[in-house]
Amino acid sequence: MPGRQTVIARDSRYLDLATTLLQRMRLTSAAGGVWEAADVQWWSRAARSTDRDGQVFWLDEAGEPAAAVIVTDFGDTTQLDVLVGPAADADADADDAWALALNRAEALRRRGAAIELPLPADSTAGARILTGAGYQPTGEDVIASWLDAARTPQVTTLAAGYRLHNRADTHDRSHPLVPRNGAGVAARLARCSLYRPELDLWVESPDGEVAGYGLFWPDPVTCVGLVEPMRTEDQHQRRGIARHILTSGLARLAAAGCTRLKVSSDIGLYLGAGFKPAIAAAIYAPPA
Repeated sequence: MPGRQTVIARDSRYLDLATTLLQRMRLTSAAGGVWEAADVQWWSRAARSTDRDGQVFWLDEAGEPAAAVIVTDFGDTTQLDVLVGPAADADADADDAWALALNRAEALRRRGAAIELPLPADSTAGARILTGAGYQPTGEDVIASWLDAARTPQVTTLAAGYRLHNRADTHDRSHPLVPRNGAGVAARLARCSLYRPELDLWVESPDGEVAGYGLFWPDPVTCVGLVEPMRTEDQHQRRGIARHILTSGLARLAAAGCTRLKVSSDIGLYLGAGFKPAIAAAIYAPPA
C-alpha cells in the first residue's frame, strides 16, 4: 500500500487500532461491514493462539488505521477478517489486505487450522478475490439484528426470588463468565475501553447461584450498543430470566446514549424484543 505504514500490533495496541478502525467504518456505513469495535474487545476476553503472531494494520499518513487483517482463533475454527476503512485507498487497499489474508490462511492451514473468512455483504472486491482463489460459501451467514433504541421493549418483571445485579456492585464476587472463559476474564474485560461494569449484568437465583448473565457494550463514538454475550443456565430456563436481562440491558444502553442496538443473532429472544435481522456476511472456506 503506497504511502502507508504497515505495523504488527499486539495486546492493547491491537485493541486500540481495531477499535478505532471499526468505529470509523461504522460511522461511514450505518449498516455495512460485519463487526462493531465491541465485538473485537469481547473476543479479547481470553488469550488465543493467534495473539502470538499479532495483527497486521495499515496506517495512513496521520498514523490512523486505514485497513487491517484480523486473525482470531476461536478453538474449532480460525477466523480471518479483512477490514478496509473509509480512509483506505479503495480497491488497492482491499486487494492488498485480501491477498495478505489468503497468505495467512494458507499458512494456518498448513498448521492444521480450520479456516473461515466472513465476506461482508457489501464487499465486491472480497467476492472477486475469494472466488478467484477457489473459496466457496459454507452456507452459513453472519446475522446482524438491529433495533432502534427509541423502540426498546418495556423491562419485564423478574421471577420471584431472583435478583438482578451488575459487576459494579458485585466486583468482590467471582465473575459469572469465569467457568466458560477462565479466571482472568474480569481483568481482561477491564482493560477494554468500551467495557462498563454497570452494564455487565447477571441474575442471582434464590439459592445464591448464577442463573444467567448478559453483557452490554455502549460505544460513545458510533452510538451503537452491542449485546454480547447472553446466557441462562440450564436449570433456570423458561422463567423469563433472559428476557429480563435483555430488556434491562437494552434500557441501560439507551440511557447511556446509544441510538441503535445490535446483536449478531436472530434467535426468538431478540426477534421478540423487536430486533430486525439481515445478513451481514457469508462465511467462506478454502478449497479442500
